[in-house]
Amino acid sequence: MASFNVLFFVLISILNFSSITTKAEDTHFLYQVCSKYRFTAINTTYQNNLKTLLSSLSSKATHNTEFYNNTVTGKTPTDTVYGLYMCRGDIPSDLCGECVGNASQRLSTNTECSFSVAAVIWYDECMVRYSNTSFFSRVTVAPGYPGYALPSPTNMTDQQSFNRLLYRTLNQTADEAANAPMGAKKFATKEAAISIFQNLYCLAQCTPDLSPEDCRSCLDGLINSNLPECCAGKQGGRVLYPNCNIRFEIYPFYRSLESAPSPAPSSNSRDKRSRSRTIILIVVPIAIVALLFTLCCYMLRRRQKKNSKTILRENFGRESATLEGLQFDFSIIEAATNNFSHQNMIGKGGFGEVYKGTLPDGRHVAIKRLSTSSKQGVVEFKNEILLIAKLQHRNLVSFMGFCIEEQEKILLYEYVPNGSLDYFLFGLTL
Repeated sequence: MASFNVLFFVLISILNFSSITTKAEDTHFLYQVCSKYRFTAINTTYQNNLKTLLSSLSSKATHNTEFYNNTVTGKTPTDTVYGLYMCRGDIPSDLCGECVGNASQRLSTNTECSFSVAAVIWYDECMVRYSNTSFFSRVTVAPGYPGYALPSPTNMTDQQSFNRLLYRTLNQTADEAANAPMGAKKFATKEAAISIFQNLYCLAQCTPDLSPEDCRSCLDGLINSNLPECCAGKQGGRVLYPNCNIRFEIYPFYRSLESAPSPAPSSNSRDKRSRSRTIILIVVPIAIVALLFTLCCYMLRRRQKKNSKTILRENFGRESATLEGLQFDFSIIEAATNNFSHQNMIGKGGFGEVYKGTLPDGRHVAIKRLSTSSKQGVVEFKNEILLIAKLQHRNLVSFMGFCIEEQEKILLYEYVPNGSLDYFLFGLTL
C-alpha cells in the first residue's frame, strides 16, 4: 500500500509541475491612481486622442521596446495628451507587450479612470501613465500622484541588523541604476547575504528620460522617506512612484539579465508558440495518464506476485520453497477446464470432481477439484500436497501442481489417456 501512496504522490507532483511549466505567464495588476479632474462629456476630442495614445503605446510595446513616450497633439493645448510606459528591466519583451496592452485596456475601460484627464497604473511587470500636461523628464511626487507601498505582513527576527543591510544594499542598487547613461535602461538589481542560509534581493528602476541626478533623487525619497514608514523590518516590500520604484524580498523575484531574451517575436512566431503551447497542454497530460496507467499495471502485477509468495509462505512455512514452482492461479485452471465445463469432467467421487484440462503451454492435466463438502480439511490437504510432491516413482502418475485460493482446493496430475491406472500398474484387460 505504501508503494501506491508514493506512486500517487510522485504522479501528482509531475502533473502539478507540468501544469506550471505549460501555463502561460500572466501579468499582475498592483495599483492605479486617477486624476479627480474628469471629462464633462463622452467622445470629447481629448478622450479620442487618449484612445489613440494608448493604442500607440500598446503597439510600440510589441516591438521589443521597454520604454516609450508619445504625444498626441490636439488642435488646442487642452486636447493634447502625453503618455509613456516603462517595463521592468528584467522581463522578456513578449511579457512587456502583454503587460502594456493589459494596462492600456484597463485605463480605457475601467470606470475609475476612463473619464480622468490623467492617470498612472502599475503592474508587477510595467507602468503606464498619461496626462493632459507634459511630464517627460520630470520627477513627479505627491500630492499630485501619491505613491503606492506594499509591505510584507511578516517581520524579520533581527530588525535592526536587517535594516542596516537593507538601506546599504538599496542605496548601492539605486546608485547603479541612476548612473546608467542617458537614454539607457536605468535598472539595477543586487543581492546581499543576510546569513549563510538567507539572502536579500533588491531592485531599483527609474524612467530612462530622467537625468542621473533626478533618478537618484527620486530613489532617495523612496528609500529614506517612504520605505521607513511602510516596510522597515519587514521580510519584503515595494514603493512605486510614476518615475521610479524600489523593491526588496528575501527570495529571488527578478530574472537574470544575462538570460533575459531580447528579440521581440513576430506575429508568426507568436502563432507558432501559441500552437506549440496548445499541443503541449494536450500531449503532456495524455502522456502522464499513460505513464500512470503503465505504472499502476506494473505495481499490480508485482503486488500479485508478492501475494502469491506470501500465501504460499503462510500455508506451508519453510516447505514453501520446494513448492513455489507448483502453485497455479485459479484463473489458469478455470481457463484450462473451460470454466469447469461438464464436457471436461472425467470422473466424480465423494472427494469431488476430476476434470481434463489443457494448460497454456499445451500440457494435458487431470484436475482434481475437492468438494466444499469433502471431509478432508485444509490441514490434511496441505499434508497431501507435501507428501505427493516429495514422492516420485515410475508407477505413480506425475504430480503437476496445486491451487489454494479462498475455498478452492485443487490438485493437478499428469493426464493418463487410453485406459485406467489399473491397466498401467497391473496390465489388466477389461
